Amino acid sequence: MAERAVRHCCLGWDFSTQQVKVVAVDAELSVFYEDSVHFDRDLVEFGTQGGVHVHKDGLTVTSPVLMWVQALDIILEKMKASGFDFSQVLALSGAGQQHGSVYWKTGASQVLTSLSPDLPLREQLQACFSISDCPVWMDSSTAAQCRQLEAAVGGAQSLSRLTGSRAYERFTGNQIAKIYQQNPEAYSHTERISLVSSFAASLFLGSYSPVDYGDGSGMNLLQIQDKVWSQACLGACAPHLEEKLGRPVPSCSVVGAISSYFVQRYGFPPGCKVVAFTGDNPASLAGMRLEEGDIAVSLGTSDTLFLWLQEPTPALEGHIFCNPVDPQHYMALLCFKNGSLMREKIRDESASGSWSEFSKALQSTEMGNGGNLGFYFDVMEITPEIIGRHRFSAENHEVPAFPRDVEIRALIEGQFMAKKIHAEALGYRVMPKTKILATGGASHNRDILQKWGAYSSFSPRKPALYGSHGEQVLADVFGAPVYIIDTANSACVGSAYRAFHGLAAGTDMPFAEIVKLAPNPRLVATPTPGASQVYEALLQRYAMLEQRILSQTRGPPE
Repeated sequence: MAERAVRHCCLGWDFSTQQVKVVAVDAELSVFYEDSVHFDRDLVEFGTQGGVHVHKDGLTVTSPVLMWVQALDIILEKMKASGFDFSQVLALSGAGQQHGSVYWKTGASQVLTSLSPDLPLREQLQACFSISDCPVWMDSSTAAQCRQLEAAVGGAQSLSRLTGSRAYERFTGNQIAKIYQQNPEAYSHTERISLVSSFAASLFLGSYSPVDYGDGSGMNLLQIQDKVWSQACLGACAPHLEEKLGRPVPSCSVVGAISSYFVQRYGFPPGCKVVAFTGDNPASLAGMRLEEGDIAVSLGTSDTLFLWLQEPTPALEGHIFCNPVDPQHYMALLCFKNGSLMREKIRDESASGSWSEFSKALQSTEMGNGGNLGFYFDVMEITPEIIGRHRFSAENHEVPAFPRDVEIRALIEGQFMAKKIHAEALGYRVMPKTKILATGGASHNRDILQKWGAYSSFSPRKPALYGSHGEQVLADVFGAPVYIIDTANSACVGSAYRAFHGLAAGTDMPFAEIVKLAPNPRLVATPTPGASQVYEALLQRYAMLEQRILSQTRGPPE
């Protein structure tokens, strides 16, 4: 009987909101295995919708921690049944939905270190958590704790400079503060608090895994410059918090070898390394293989910008995180609520519901749109906090309407100019080597799909973007070439890449060198000659008009 070919690999895990997913990536960086467990479908006994429980107040949103544990049991058994060869796994890493937290009960560490390989994890860990339903990123019930935290450090801007973000309700420090205030007994019985990412890593380690710098940046607790917990923030949230969190570590750290439980039950090699797990957004940056100066634009229901930064300038908008693949650098995240649904509305109103007509209109209008600028926020925008539609002529007069073709270009140019302005406010600068990586929802229309790339991991299976000319506008506004990258499973694949990077820890090998065999993104647009002169003036006007709208909305300062 022929021997099976040896295929050394790394595993990348993603403990996301709706599922647990795994990919196996070989030394040539090819994905050769993937599987998932969907919470609503495969674990119906937990009664989740979209992987969560929304409480009666409409603000509190949680997920059962044992659901995540059981999902890992199921997916490993599926891999075993399929004949997956665990003995070839050199290392593993993973991602977790950012901001969510897990509360280990006093004594849980002893259970973790003495797991029996004869029983599934769920059976052995069911009494190990002081909070059974964990707060997750969708929770917005901590407004009072956010105000308390900002007040403790001198205001929102001070907190942002310290931790990379102003206080957000979903951020972990505020969630911990709420649990301490409302359930002090459970808090006192908690010996360790993990993020979803470090919780998952702890399962594989058989001991508590530290929080990594990347995911730790989404807590309103980590000083992003010094990479240590902020004593002022810890003290504002809860007592004895530093010992419950443990010391944070660089994202590329090997945190230990895999637990003997997995060696004996599934056949992992005893030398299999566990590389620190991180948040899903930092893991996606790794999966997209961003380099210094690059920017990823994910276009979905919400539009998201990922930026690689060297010297960040934290602001009241957006988030600065420690970079998961280069501990000396940073990443930024900006979210814009008025994404594909806004584009679809303008398509329906101005292009008879047709992306083809929308694209023709975009092509028929000149770069710069004759000086006409538009702001389109049918829902309250995050960046900036504006609602409504505002149109301005070349003379900066507000006008009630634009011709259809002008409206379409005003929407697209305006959306991209807003992205550039707010990226630059966080310290981003276009460099000569900058690449823009465009990702977005797939379309029913193959032409648009080919123009705009495959499914986005941030916004899977969303409707079409906006026709075949949008990437040219993106290149022109930013003054950089646009590439399309397949980001399906980017958090998972990025985690496998990070596992390979972790194996090279201590050699100073840059992440870009580790992933050089990965498929290259595809060039789709380069800046039009003369575009920089056109948009330089327009960007200044757009920023000025945005401030005008904001001042009118907020009224004069008190």
